[in-house]
Amino acid sequence: MPEPVTLTLPQLVDRARTLMIPGERRLMGLTGSPGAGKSTLAAALQAALGDGAALLPMDGFHLANEELRRLGRAGRKGAPDTFDAGGYAALLTRVRQQTEEVVYAPRFDRHLEESIGSALPIPRVAPLVITEGNYLLLDGPWQAARAQLDEVWFLAPPDDLRRAQLIARHEAHGRDAQAAQAWVESVDDANAGLIARARDRADLVVRLDWGAA
Repeated sequence: MPEPVTLTLPQLVDRARTLMIPGERRLMGLTGSPGAGKSTLAAALQAALGDGAALLPMDGFHLANEELRRLGRAGRKGAPDTFDAGGYAALLTRVRQQTEEVVYAPRFDRHLEESIGSALPIPRVAPLVITEGNYLLLDGPWQAARAQLDEVWFLAPPDDLRRAQLIARHEAHGRDAQAAQAWVESVDDANAGLIARARDRADLVVRLDWGAA
């Protein structure tokens, strides 16, 4: 398994800028295990790149809670088969070929625990679209999404830090400490192992040095 390279946020911003070619469209993916900091880095990159970059998170393609209950999968929400992988790949394809002035993507609301459709505008003039999610490097239905990405970075923070961040996130969104720990051990850790086994497929395995940001 490849060892991570430690880089600063400015270094990653510079690398992302190399993908930005005026008049062309590039898609970049950020992946890693739950709690790795994907959404935080995606937001930081977009803020640094301004109008040149747009965000399209994979989390918007969570299946609705009603459908998860129907399928008997509500107790492991976040596993690969609790997402609409085909819909995600289809929207990435549409965005790569974008002819409309704006394409809208769904956004996952962690307070509602549901996706909100047509919440994120992807303007045609943005040369770079940043997408982030757990399963960008997996086989099966996820391969169609990976085929649309020019580059994928795998975030690999120290595992104890990642799990602490993940537990804190669950607590922030309503679980008590015991329930947060139990969810990480029963659901998130299984997903993390699956994700980690695919990290050698990434173009870059990185440990972000936020202190030098």
